[in-house]
Amino acid sequence: MSRPPVIAIDGPAGAGKGTLARRLADYYHLPHLDTGLTYRAVAHMLIAKGWPLGDAPHAVEAARLVDLGSLDKAILSAHAVGEAASKVAVLPEVRKILVDKQRAFAAQPSGAVLDGRDIGTVVCPGATIKLYVTASAEVRARRRLAEIEANDGAGDFATILADIVRRDERDMGRADSPLKPAADAHLLDTSEMDIETAFLAARALVDDALAKGSKA
Repeated sequence: MSRPPVIAIDGPAGAGKGTLARRLADYYHLPHLDTGLTYRAVAHMLIAKGWPLGDAPHAVEAARLVDLGSLDKAILSAHAVGEAASKVAVLPEVRKILVDKQRAFAAQPSGAVLDGRDIGTVVCPGATIKLYVTASAEVRARRRLAEIEANDGAGDFATILADIVRRDERDMGRADSPLKPAADAHLLDTSEMDIETAFLAARALVDDALAKGSKA
């Protein structure tokens, strides 16, 4: 009997990995976890309680309290929470607690789809298939600006681009679980793709991996 499918999706902010993960989870009827929300939940709790972001004991306490079943994307998607989460995510003790919770989610009998920045390399190195979804920083900045404007907000392209570049450097440069593609990940560059094209490309890769797995 083949193992339950685990689809691991990694990549930088704004590349489209979250949208792809949700589409794939819906298509294959699998539970989905945006692991970035787990770090955002820790950051949000620290902010709400007035605790310093770099205070490891308080961050560890917050990480232990995070419930994967009650992650509110609407609240946790705030820009300030995302910035704070990127700083919390460099704390090794916090990462260990959250990775354990993420692995438990991936071990469900049904299988799962997880997206983040270290799924294929750290959280689920034995995943059925690994995708590394990326796009140029400029494209990601334009997408972010369009998203802000679609919600009647205002943004500056140069500021958004600088923010994305800074976040990439922080995620790729951290000592613990840096953002990078797994050696056996399939690279999917969405710079010139709309979401439907990217979804079809990802689905073809997943279908191929599932077919090979069923014959193993």
